[in-house]
Amino acid sequence: MEKSSYDAVVVGAGLAGLMSAYYIAKDKHRVAVISKVFPTRSHSSAAEGGIAAYIKGNSDPNDNPDYMTYDTVKGGDYLVDQDAAELLSNKSGEIVEIMERWGALFNRQPDGRVAIRYFGGQTYPRTRFVGDKTGMALLHTLFERTSGENIDIFPEWFALDLVIDDSKRVNGVVAMEMKTMNPIFFKARAVVLATGGMGMLYRHTTNSYINTGDGYGMALRAGAPIKDPEFVQFHPTALYPSDILISEAARGEGAILKNVNGERFMTKYAPHKLDLAPRDVVSRAILTEVKEGRGYPGVYVGLDLTHLGEKYIKERLALAYEAAKTFAGVDAVNEPIPVRPAQHYYMGGIDVNTMGQNEEIKGLFAAGEAACVSVHGANRLGSNSLLETLVFGRETGITVSRYLSATPELSVDTNPEPILDEAYKFVKSESGVPFGEILEKLRDAMWDRVGVFRDEDGLREALSTITSLREKVKEMYVTDKSGVYNTEFFNALEMRNMMDLAVVIAKAALERRESRGAHYRLDYPKRDDANYLVHTLAYIRGNTVEITTKPVRMTRWQPEERVY
Repeated sequence: MEKSSYDAVVVGAGLAGLMSAYYIAKDKHRVAVISKVFPTRSHSSAAEGGIAAYIKGNSDPNDNPDYMTYDTVKGGDYLVDQDAAELLSNKSGEIVEIMERWGALFNRQPDGRVAIRYFGGQTYPRTRFVGDKTGMALLHTLFERTSGENIDIFPEWFALDLVIDDSKRVNGVVAMEMKTMNPIFFKARAVVLATGGMGMLYRHTTNSYINTGDGYGMALRAGAPIKDPEFVQFHPTALYPSDILISEAARGEGAILKNVNGERFMTKYAPHKLDLAPRDVVSRAILTEVKEGRGYPGVYVGLDLTHLGEKYIKERLALAYEAAKTFAGVDAVNEPIPVRPAQHYYMGGIDVNTMGQNEEIKGLFAAGEAACVSVHGANRLGSNSLLETLVFGRETGITVSRYLSATPELSVDTNPEPILDEAYKFVKSESGVPFGEILEKLRDAMWDRVGVFRDEDGLREALSTITSLREKVKEMYVTDKSGVYNTEFFNALEMRNMMDLAVVIAKAALERRESRGAHYRLDYPKRDDANYLVHTLAYIRGNTVEITTKPVRMTRWQPEERVY
């Protein structure tokens, strides 16, 4: 196998990956950035509504970083590591100012300051935005910044697995060029997994097709734990029936959720925050309205923007307007947009500290949605994700740079060939179970049994189904045997990653017998701080999922009733 040597490899070219790469390369370390897609097509571009930040002199005069931290901790139902939330808040203004200085064109207030809007769970408005295309604007800005010295970007390359030596130290990554199927061992002393989320595990998701949990699967197979895997966020306003995201920016600008009777039903579920309650609260409210017969044709509710006026809608919510018109045939100026919940974000992730460092495998780092710092706890607040990618992407990059300066070159090569042999199993088989058949069954099991509402019987059924499907993965095969852009082959490898993560999610959800944030148990509807105010750590040991716990880091905020 061909070998290429770098100081660090970053897997993923979204905001977290590029920010990490920039700060590693800034100190003259050579970095390879491996991505399944061209960087500007990374899923960071799909984040629409904005980036949360407290900027001194440019925020609501009543706001401050402590309120921002408190909102994050409360929004995460007190499973948030509070030192991480404080870091996020205190660095937020600096990060937005950096992105603005680098060229991001934020919307402005009449006096020239960066504009702000409310997002769910915020005490004061602090979400900065570029219309409803904020992620795209930030990603393009950062991509331009990282297209320079000491960074080599490998677009349309698929990372197969981490190469780990006998001392549990990272030696690099095996990746394959998707066009030629040519594998290369990227030898490196440090690897940053910034591979994004896992929405393709679910039947309904706002995520792009590239979000298949690859980093989680790679970490699990290397022996690293996934922290808090049971916490999956569902966005309340996905466009019906396509599941395209209708940004929380719409509600931040004044859109109102209404049922088939024209009632503003959030008055029942969050009488103070109404439509701007956190996402877990709003998602459950919508599904409750539908279940009790107050939804449109039984499956969705209306998001009403009509009172905002055509000019305002088309200026501030252009993407939402166009999506509704193109994919649902609805003119939001005159009628409500049909919406329902869909999987959106993963609070769980590779266990790392606030510096992005995994403490079990030397040289392994993670950032962005692939990581669990944990800054979101049991439920992420809207507009904190873009902020997390940049704040912790930078912290991770700085830490990796320091690690490389203090860590000698690798003296012994580890054989990467078994990784390639394992991957090729899927194309060598001439018969078996098509990967697509397994995927459809997996997505149904996750949506029906490990979705917004969960219970003991459903989770046990899901775990049984997923365990069986995971065995079938060993019999999986692809019909396409070509050696050029064999997308079926890479889909099969994505399936392996999804299956490893799915069994961990289902097992952890079954073990957490309480309701907290996005994890809602119908049979245990109350939060149980006495037994479950702890992080879950989940490992895969062969065919077994091993669950342990670790304490939540508390600083200043004690748990209280979470009401909105």
